[in-house]
Amino acid sequence: MAEETTKTKKTETRSPYEQPLSTEKPIIAARERGPGPGRYGLPSTCGYQKHDFSKHMKPAYSFGKKFENEMFGQDCSPGPGYFPNSRYTRHGKDGTPAYSILARQKDPNTFVTPSPYAYSPEKVHPQGERHAPTYSMRARTRYRKRDQQPASNKYNLPVLLGSKVPNKKSYPSYSMTGRPKVGSYLQDLAKAPGPGSHDAVHPDVTSNKKPLYSMLGRHSMPGDNTHKPGPGAHRPEQVTVNKRKYPSHSLGIRHSEFVVPLIVEVSD
Repeated sequence: MAEETTKTKKTETRSPYEQPLSTEKPIIAARERGPGPGRYGLPSTCGYQKHDFSKHMKPAYSFGKKFENEMFGQDCSPGPGYFPNSRYTRHGKDGTPAYSILARQKDPNTFVTPSPYAYSPEKVHPQGERHAPTYSMRARTRYRKRDQQPASNKYNLPVLLGSKVPNKKSYPSYSMTGRPKVGSYLQDLAKAPGPGSHDAVHPDVTSNKKPLYSMLGRHSMPGDNTHKPGPGAHRPEQVTVNKRKYPSHSLGIRHSEFVVPLIVEVSD
């Protein structure tokens, strides 16, 4: 009966290609009240690997391994086709010089042959005939002696008019000033300010100042701005505090038998 409750298999298939479905109920480990003999994983007493340290271990021997390297089973000597170089002896390579012929180097700049129109034979004087001597003028060399004194037009002499040269005698010079605008016959008296250009003095400056009053804004009366429930918000028919009430009981829940009890350490 226990096996039927723990495992149930469903073999119904809808099509011949569909695999049957099998559902297995999980086994609750808490149903086992105690561990069986197979629950204990004791260390082995055979061999030397992971041996039980509480037991005496006998000496263990092992056989040697066979090398997997193929070098020990093959002949590495050269075959009949081995021809050593005759220039190498037991003293090393002989000192016979060896030469090699390299290829011709390519010219990086290709020579461009001039065309027939590049020559001007009419500009060449015929050979063997007399002609006037020709001279050419070269540019000045860098080592030519230069005169560091300035030329005549590099001087700026001061002007002799007026008293600007301290070491030259000059005659007295006079200057004419402009006409004054105040106190002369050209002064325009009509430009005086009129009566409307002056600001009248405030009466409070010369006489007693009257009291001043100001009006403040209207203040609201202090009150409670919270929202109050209205008559329709109350439901007196649902109040049962002042009425007789019969006892009411509630059904408890079923506790699982696999719940671990809470153990709290209590200090003495």
